[in-house]
Amino acid sequence: MTEAVLLVGGKGTRLQPLTLNTPKPMVPAAGVPFLAHQLARAAAAGVDHVVLATSYLAEVFEPYFGDGSAHGLRLTYVTEDVPLGTGGAIRGAAPALRSRPGDPVLVFNGDILSGLDIRRLLRRHQRARAEVTLHLTRVPDPRGFGLVPTDPGGRVLAFTEKPQHPDQIITDQINAGAYVFRREIIDAIPEGREVSVERETFPGLLAAGAHLHGVVDASYWLDLGRPASFVQASADLVRGVVRSPAVPGEPGEHLVLPGAQVEPGARLGGGTVVGRGAHIAAGTDIEGSVVLDGARVEEGARVRASMIGNGARVGPRTVLDGAVVGDHAQVGADNELREGARVWCATVIPDAAIRFSAV
Repeated sequence: MTEAVLLVGGKGTRLQPLTLNTPKPMVPAAGVPFLAHQLARAAAAGVDHVVLATSYLAEVFEPYFGDGSAHGLRLTYVTEDVPLGTGGAIRGAAPALRSRPGDPVLVFNGDILSGLDIRRLLRRHQRARAEVTLHLTRVPDPRGFGLVPTDPGGRVLAFTEKPQHPDQIITDQINAGAYVFRREIIDAIPEGREVSVERETFPGLLAAGAHLHGVVDASYWLDLGRPASFVQASADLVRGVVRSPAVPGEPGEHLVLPGAQVEPGARLGGGTVVGRGAHIAAGTDIEGSVVLDGARVEEGARVRASMIGNGARVGPRTVLDGAVVGDHAQVGADNELREGARVWCATVIPDAAIRFSAV
């Protein structure tokens, strides 16, 4: 049995208003909840049991995914009433695991899109005989991440969580949010209190002389913590830049789900998704964006790298460029919402009220 814990309990505050009504892993990317892509990739790698560690809007997950059989695996749901950090969530999932003390258990963060070869990560863990193996990736600017330097053999040397000063940036290798734990390490995480694996568990293991192994992987990697990244991830999945068995269609410049209406003369490109029951009027130009179920984009609107929520409306000739429109919001005609603009759920913006807005 190959088991995994998926951490899906976060509130997704940085993604608001997308996450006001929907937990972050259930926000649609490429036509299905983002979590569906993670589960599909795990199943394809041979994982047969996944424990979903939930908290925020926990009641949403099981009605959609059920027992997991439709996705090729078995799902168990564990809910934290009070969030206890990454370590606390992993420890809370332990009673649902069936693996033995020395067996490997995969752990994934629920907001990372990755092309990681999961089987290879497991093989490297077993070959290194490590207590914990970490997926690492390199980024041009590592300041917003946990830094993980390794020796030439891959042994982890230190942890610096989100460096505050330039002299703390000692590597461009960052913690990419996927791990393999020996089961006994999970059982040793303290119960009933908040624990961060990044700030407490991993540094503590290192100080105690444990073998922590790092696997640097150069495949696709994207942290979906912000709206722009989420929209980019959806577009990359649609276009096949990163592959997922859960995408409901072949790779291409757009994905139109059943029940959507796209009028002749509308242009869709860049990995745009049009959700069920959505309506795209003639003369619109939509590039690299997500239009969720039941939304309407009216004639002459131009939308780029933006997300339009369930049941929302974008009026004629309005421009969205790097914007987010929440569920059931209405943006009137002849508005212009640029980079970083966010329209909260059910908000009504009159015609020609905004020519430029940024956060």
